[in-house]
Amino acid sequence: MPSPAPDTILFDGVCNLCNGFVQFVIRHDPAGRFRFAALQSDAGRALLLAHGIAPAIVAAEPESVLLLSAGKLYSHSDAVLRIAHGLGGSWRLAAVGSWLPRIWRDALYRFVARHRYRWFGRQESCMLPTPALKARFLP
Repeated sequence: MPSPAPDTILFDGVCNLCNGFVQFVIRHDPAGRFRFAALQSDAGRALLLAHGIAPAIVAAEPESVLLLSAGKLYSHSDAVLRIAHGLGGSWRLAAVGSWLPRIWRDALYRFVARHRYRWFGRQESCMLPTPALKARFLP
């Protein structure tokens, strides 16, 4: 039986908070369950188009980490909670957050997203993965 395709995390490639989140996932995902694509990359734009999302809208002001899992696209707090669950171990406890109404979770998510550049800064261009991690990033 073939192994399932890895889930893909789409992230704002110039956001320091988002890049830190990607590094966190990499550190806690030694099995390589997740792969990554910047929303600004060709691969990221192609995945957005394939799921009926206009890349220009997302690229203009990306506010969300997106998770593509088993052909379904998750956003905002749902994406973060599913990623934490996918990391396994004690990170599965983050699922407790799903007990809160989505409207509250997403309001908190959007608040942080609106202020992330001011609080954490941004880069001039998307991060480049190290040669050891290059296989986990979509081109």
